[in-house]
Amino acid sequence: MKTYKGYLLDLDGTVYHGNRVIPEAVTFITYLQETNTPYLYVTNNSSTSPEKVAERLSSMGLPTTPDQVYTTSMATAKYLNEQKERPKTYFALGEEGLKTAMEEAGFSFTEENPSYVIIGIDRDFTYGKLTTAMRAIRNGATFIATNADPALPTEHGLMPGNGALVAAVATASAERPTIIGKPESIIIKYALEKIGTKPEETIIVGDNLHTDIQAGINSGIDTLLVLSGYSTQEDADKHDEPPTYVEQSLLTWMDKIRS
Repeated sequence: MKTYKGYLLDLDGTVYHGNRVIPEAVTFITYLQETNTPYLYVTNNSSTSPEKVAERLSSMGLPTTPDQVYTTSMATAKYLNEQKERPKTYFALGEEGLKTAMEEAGFSFTEENPSYVIIGIDRDFTYGKLTTAMRAIRNGATFIATNADPALPTEHGLMPGNGALVAAVATASAERPTIIGKPESIIIKYALEKIGTKPEETIIVGDNLHTDIQAGINSGIDTLLVLSGYSTQEDADKHDEPPTYVEQSLLTWMDKIRS
């Protein structure tokens, strides 16, 4: 069994289900803390800040600081800050997490000729916002999506994910976006920089073959699928590029790396 010096951890389906923590995850993360193993929560959720994610995890019995959380909003702001040839103006479909990250990165929100149109989850989505985004992209704005998740699991069942909004804007504008979040490698590249471990000594852990695991594959790092959420063992067996490891839970994985 290979020893890993850093862990990139998904949240929903891996650490919690909606508002309910997964007990095995608490045991495993406590083990990482006790062994001083670096880890980082990497989430496609663009709607909230790392401070609020940390607060939520801490309330579930997982003491967490904002520095241990990396969101697609943070990755989007970093990516756009690297595109130095355009003015730092943007229009977005999005919520507090995205707008805060963009403001902290020095970007200004505008509906008039923005350099970038960013699509993040927006539960106040309107036809008017769709129209503004479409027109800006057709007028030359660069089209960015925080992620393309088609649906989101909640304690009340599935709800439309950011991918549904991205599809609407892509159809109306006749353009395809640059996607920042999982399964793309952009967010993983930044997460590795933040955690400070090399790709070959880091593993990404998640419950979804199409986002978490594919992100690891696309980024050249090892992957661990835990069967506590979205994907099943049967799904893994049929997947074109199987995960490096499959475990029933984080507890069974911990037992193996400790032995």
